[in-house]
Amino acid sequence: PPPHGPIAPASGFETSCPPPPPPLPEPLVTHPPPPPPPPGPPPLGGGPPPPPPPPLGIMLSNQGPRKRAIEPTCPMKPLYWTRIQIKGCSQNTGPTLWESLEEPNICDTGEFEYLFSKETAQEKKKPLSDSYEKKTKAKKIIKLLDGKRSQTVGILISSLHLEMKDIQQAILNVDDSVVDLETLEALYENRAQKNELEKIKKYYDTSKEEEVKLLDKPEQFLYELSQISDFAERAQCIIFQSVFNEGITAVHRKVDVVTRVSKELLEMRTVKEILGLILAFGNYMNGGNRTRGQADGYGLEILPKLKDVKSRDNRINLVDYVVTYFLRHCDKEAGTDKSVFPLPEPQDFFQASQVKFEDLIKDLRKLKRDLEVCEKQMEVVVRNSPKEHLQPFKDKLEDFFLKAVEEHKIEESHLENAQKCFEEMVRYFGIKPKSGEKEIAPNYVFMVWYEFCSDFKTIWKRESKNISKERLKVAQQSVSKLTAEKKVETKKINPTASLKERLRQKEANVTTN
Repeated sequence: PPPHGPIAPASGFETSCPPPPPPLPEPLVTHPPPPPPPPGPPPLGGGPPPPPPPPLGIMLSNQGPRKRAIEPTCPMKPLYWTRIQIKGCSQNTGPTLWESLEEPNICDTGEFEYLFSKETAQEKKKPLSDSYEKKTKAKKIIKLLDGKRSQTVGILISSLHLEMKDIQQAILNVDDSVVDLETLEALYENRAQKNELEKIKKYYDTSKEEEVKLLDKPEQFLYELSQISDFAERAQCIIFQSVFNEGITAVHRKVDVVTRVSKELLEMRTVKEILGLILAFGNYMNGGNRTRGQADGYGLEILPKLKDVKSRDNRINLVDYVVTYFLRHCDKEAGTDKSVFPLPEPQDFFQASQVKFEDLIKDLRKLKRDLEVCEKQMEVVVRNSPKEHLQPFKDKLEDFFLKAVEEHKIEESHLENAQKCFEEMVRYFGIKPKSGEKEIAPNYVFMVWYEFCSDFKTIWKRESKNISKERLKVAQQSVSKLTAEKKVETKKINPTASLKERLRQKEANVTTN
């Protein structure tokens, strides 16, 4: 590195410089440094002080400086000090620090320039299309793709604010933090087809460097993409990881909601209480009827129809009455924060009603087939890749496949358990298939519950508020009654009494209260 001037005390620096970043790699002084960090607070005091007069006792040199000039690789912030250049010792003064002070070399000039260089406009990443050489109008551009295909690839290039090395690193390192999955899918779908790549490679192999530069941007882009080791297979493996995770999560969510609501219907005490109330009211309404009365149970398809059974004055329906009766006679916490909705959530029933077991079975089978295909693609990459491009792809994909196979087995087991749980619930409630159908589908059972629970919850919220207001009113009346019964007689304290007497009177009043 070139020689450097003396390192001045920190007090001479401008205070606007930003805090130092983490240590930088060894600089290459031949290249300009990256843009400086954002500016810090404004300088204290409104600006640098004017330079003081030369220190006494130091003779300023009339000759040239003793040290060579330093040429930073970029404009630096100024340091407003008073320069001292030694010519010789004055006869009236002894030797000074500056005559004997050794000036060390700056170990990392790149870091120093990064910290204290003048601010420049931050360089924006250019679109990938700008990295290809601009073609002058005088020169003929070589096109090997058809017009529509060239336009499609050209649009993709313009949308990518990436460099080809970023894409290459993302593919080789199985990293979607720089190149997201959506971009990766677009790159994979627009990759060069076999016949296109043959044309482009032939042109590269048979043309001079100047002729290659005349090739249109889409052709250059597809060629560079094809130079990434096993691009298509690697891209498919990376994309499939996301596809598999989304697919297995979707299956899990559907299986889970069916299992959960089936168990809640089987195990919730309040579900049985509400169905018991409906049975009692139904038998009472059907009293004396030989075909409908004295029932031990009923088909659940009646539940959504209860709202159609109106009272004589049409003010309420049977669901209104069931909810009100349950809150006032069965729920001791009604109207308080401790009161809990007594049925499974309507939204859970709706989600469960959308599930088809045969679709879930197909989804799991497809995921398994795709997993096997992807594993073969991984083996192709491992077999063909040069040693330097083998890792971390090999380890990451092998780890993914081990976990994926295990997750798939677990989800198959969960699906089987959900089917058993659903069938147990169907038998428990004595549900029969629709006329003309052999099997009972989740949609039939859970839509019945969804409609009934939606009506029930709307009324439950309204009646809970009413009971809460009633509780509050009763509590206020009780407080008013207690206050009226226990009137507190306030005794006046004699201000002329002694301190001891006044304290005794006050104590007596507190005891009475």
